[in-house]
Amino acid sequence: MGLVFGPVYSRRLGVSLGVNNLPYKVCTYSCVYCQLGRTIRLTVERRRYSDPRRVLEEVGEALEGRGPVDYVTFVPDGEPTLDLSLGEAVRLLEAELGVRVAVLTNGSLLWLPEVRRGLLEASLVSVKVDAGSEAVWRRVDRPHPSLSWGRVRRGILEFSREYGGTLISETMLVSGLNDGDGEIAETAALAAEAGPRVAYVAIPHRPPAEAWVRPPPWERVEAALEAMRRLGLDARPLHTPEPPPPPPPGVDPVEWVRDTVRVHPLPLDYVERLLAGRGRSLDEALGGGVVVVEYWGRRFLAYRPRPRGVGG
Repeated sequence: MGLVFGPVYSRRLGVSLGVNNLPYKVCTYSCVYCQLGRTIRLTVERRRYSDPRRVLEEVGEALEGRGPVDYVTFVPDGEPTLDLSLGEAVRLLEAELGVRVAVLTNGSLLWLPEVRRGLLEASLVSVKVDAGSEAVWRRVDRPHPSLSWGRVRRGILEFSREYGGTLISETMLVSGLNDGDGEIAETAALAAEAGPRVAYVAIPHRPPAEAWVRPPPWERVEAALEAMRRLGLDARPLHTPEPPPPPPPGVDPVEWVRDTVRVHPLPLDYVERLLAGRGRSLDEALGGGVVVVEYWGRRFLAYRPRPRGVGG
């Protein structure tokens, strides 16, 4: 599979052309709600996972064939800042293609100065703020054991002070884990200290890593929004997204589906209609880790390869 997928419709960013700069599920966290499944390689070791020039080339080719987008977004199979090449790729895309680059990070490595520097040229950075205390952070995000809550928290706040672009935050509420009044108040306080342009509050609506994960009642989302607004934040809910844009002309719809679901599960009924309209079948998209997954009464096409004996 290539580095580029989509475009997809992003609830935060509009039409987004995705860049997947990591192997599947290499991450610093193993979040209980992750739509990509359980982390296969839980790590904090930064390595060169991608070639910035290849990223530039593939994004340039995609933009020529797929039309204008609002953002080119690093939203890979894991934590994008694990890639030592990320900062250079961001710089090249912004400077040579004149596109707006967004990076969606869990914020776990922002305590490293070199990680913060690598993100400074991005037009937009989204940081995960799922908790305001160590106990809740460990329950929801399940970080690598070497990570320190104090360092992660300080890194998010240091980056928020240094960064001159658009900073947004995202909080995922999971029933019974971080949706109580006390947990919400602590999370809202950390988000307010970081001071994002917009603080988004979401609930799991795609198949999560753990089958027991459930979205909280909507009143818990409203409680989180109100707690953040009382602290001066522009807090907004993330509603269920619209279907993504269809594959651009000339792009094989089966390849588009397979590339997209690697990082972005798609509603099964949407995929079936899309492929049938192009004279293709669902069976062509299945296999190689692409499977049908059911969650909360709905069926999705998702990427769930079998682990190869690597813990995490």
